[in-house]
Amino acid sequence: MHFVVCAKQIPDPETPPSAFKIDPQKNEVIPAQGIAPVLSQFDSIAAEAALRLKEAAGDSKITVISMGAESAQAAIKQVLAMGADEGLLLNDPAFTKGDPHTTAKVLTAAVQKLGDVDAVFCGRQAADWDWGQTGLLMAEGLGWPSAIIAKGVALDGQQLSVERVLEDGYETAQAPLPAVVTVSNEFGEPRYPKLQQIMQAARKTVTTWTAADLGLDAAEVGEAGSRLRLEKLFIPEKEGKVELMEGDTATEKAQALVKALQGAKVL
Repeated sequence: MHFVVCAKQIPDPETPPSAFKIDPQKNEVIPAQGIAPVLSQFDSIAAEAALRLKEAAGDSKITVISMGAESAQAAIKQVLAMGADEGLLLNDPAFTKGDPHTTAKVLTAAVQKLGDVDAVFCGRQAADWDWGQTGLLMAEGLGWPSAIIAKGVALDGQQLSVERVLEDGYETAQAPLPAVVTVSNEFGEPRYPKLQQIMQAARKTVTTWTAADLGLDAAEVGEAGSRLRLEKLFIPEKEGKVELMEGDTATEKAQALVKALQGAKVL
């Protein structure tokens, strides 16, 4: 069987908020200096789901795909170190500044070009913009069934048995192959590659495809094909006010606090 894992490189979530800057003219986040981007945590969990299925199925392979700049090879290499077999980078200036629709369009074209894919695994959402739409849009583009926010995935003959997270519990759904699955953090912790696996992954060659390789027109991907327009990107301003309660005793201060809360219509 052939499984595909979609992996996105994002700014490190552990970056201090003060390190983020905004370019208001370009509506872009200025990368924090000295802090390397990382693989989206939900995508590493999606990779774990695919790896467990590969181990259960036996004769299988995993291709990890990332759309981004050359630096996104680091995210691909991380999944290769975990146990994936092949890496594919979708890198073209035409792909930049897109939305979930254009991202899914590019990823869908890559899966179609691979041709023999049995299942695609995505994180439930990217841990930067949190759209949570790409997996479903890929399923629509491929014409495949989808199962989202999975906490458990197992092969059941020629279909997947997927345990899905609901607001008030869980449900088990069956999805015939090929299918698209988005995996949630309830699935469990992803494995950590050993040093030898990291070194082996570093030596693997990652294939690069452009828009032309995928047969895509630059006018239908990236910013040109986006259905959303970013009007303004900014860092919210947070203000805090402190008011000290006057009084000679604790009782007087408490009474002053009650009056202040009543005046603010909190009580």
